[in-house]
Amino acid sequence: MFTPKTVYVTYIVTTVEKLWAAITSPELSREYFFGRSMESDWKIGSTFILRMEDGRVDSQGKVLECDPPRRLSVTWHVEWLEEYRHLPENLVTFQLDPPGEVVRLTMTESHQEPIDDKILEGGRRGWPVILSGLKSLLETGSPLPFQGLGFGPSSKEPGRL
Repeated sequence: MFTPKTVYVTYIVTTVEKLWAAITSPELSREYFFGRSMESDWKIGSTFILRMEDGRVDSQGKVLECDPPRRLSVTWHVEWLEEYRHLPENLVTFQLDPPGEVVRLTMTESHQEPIDDKILEGGRRGWPVILSGLKSLLETGSPLPFQGLGFGPSSKEPGRL
C-alpha cells in the first residue's frame, strides 16, 4: 500500500501533448532531469529506467499506469545510491490536466509505510528543481542551469545541496 508523501503542482503554458512528450522522451528528459533520461516503451508492466549520462541506472521500476497524455504512474527504486538500495520502491505519478490555456501538472511521490522523513528529503529537494526545469524548458526553450543550483551531472547527488 502506497501513501502519498510528496505532492507538487505546477502550471505550465503548453499543451498536454507537449508536456507528455517532455516527460516520456529520453532526449527531452535529459534537458531538465539532471542529464538523466527517462526510458521505457511506456506499456503497462514494462520496465522504466532513469539512466545517467554515463549509462548507469539511477532508478528503475515498472510502468503501472499509462494513459497518454493524461496520467503516468511508475514504481521507482533508487539503484545508484547505496543508502537507498535497500529501501522498498516508491510510486511516482504524473497527472496532466488542461484547465484552460495551461496544463496543470501534479507530481505525487508515494511510499510504503513507515518511511523516515530523512529518506524523503532528497525528493523534496530534487523534484521542485526538476519540475521547474521542465516548466522552463517548455515555456522558454531553455532548462534551468542545474550546476549553478548545486545540482546536475557534475554534482555527486542530485536532489542534495
